[in-house]
Amino acid sequence: MKRLSKLLLFILIMGIMFMNAGCSSFSGEEGTEIIDASEAVNLLSQEDVVIVDAQNTRGYSQNHVKNSVNIARADIVINEPVPNMLGSKEQIEEVMSKNGISNDSTIIVYDNNNNMDSARLWWTLKVYGHEDVKVVSGGLKALGKAGAEFTKELPNISPVEYTAKEKDTSMIATIDDVKEQVNNPKENVMLIDTRSQEEYDAGTIPGSVLMNYIDNNYNDGTFKSVSDIQTMYLDEGLIPEDTAIMYCKTSIRGAQTYLALYNAGYTNLKLYDGAWVQWSKDSSLPVQRPENTKVEVNQQDMS
Repeated sequence: MKRLSKLLLFILIMGIMFMNAGCSSFSGEEGTEIIDASEAVNLLSQEDVVIVDAQNTRGYSQNHVKNSVNIARADIVINEPVPNMLGSKEQIEEVMSKNGISNDSTIIVYDNNNNMDSARLWWTLKVYGHEDVKVVSGGLKALGKAGAEFTKELPNISPVEYTAKEKDTSMIATIDDVKEQVNNPKENVMLIDTRSQEEYDAGTIPGSVLMNYIDNNYNDGTFKSVSDIQTMYLDEGLIPEDTAIMYCKTSIRGAQTYLALYNAGYTNLKLYDGAWVQWSKDSSLPVQRPENTKVEVNQQDMS
């Protein structure tokens, strides 16, 4: 009820601001992180632009945009203490360097997986300070429609030296951060479970709101517009000033939601990198069963 009242107040204020000044309280890099396929194709011939295919190695070997380099999920994660955790600074420097990507490169990323792997690479590069990186809305399929040339041939790559910045921890939620929200809920913090309804019903972190990552896309696989994303999350009570902590099973889908929100002007965002796998691994942590709102101690069930 309090969150609903806050949302209604925010909508009222937004309406007044719009009538008086024609603006909103959304701020930050609105609409600059996701580009459509036609824009991406036009950028490919420009100097210092590197097109990155975020498919797995097998997918890349079968079909990729001509001259694209391959940075797969496995290249940017580690599997300790749980799968798909953020790789180290040195790991990212190595993968960027060997793929001929410099600190001055404009990076255009696409995938063939509902925008989630390209978003995870985008988030990783942002964490390590590379600002000039864009994600192609709709990925491989959209690029094909836009006239991109595909091939199985591997590009000639000249390695360079890449230096990453120190990790931006403000973009990351730890398990302790999530425990604090569960134990002492703050009204201006929303836990967002980006998994499916079935996964959510099987067990979620107490207090989480279900926002399936796939709903950030239109039916054709492209990202929804900034205004549609804003409307969708405002309807769930997430206002621009709130902090959103998102996760899925291993926070690959969660990264796609992070990108959608950031692109739409939300700036107080954190990805719980350990995600549901880490939370459910600890039998002492509570689990909420949404179908009956019962919170119980987890019994090592993995979704």
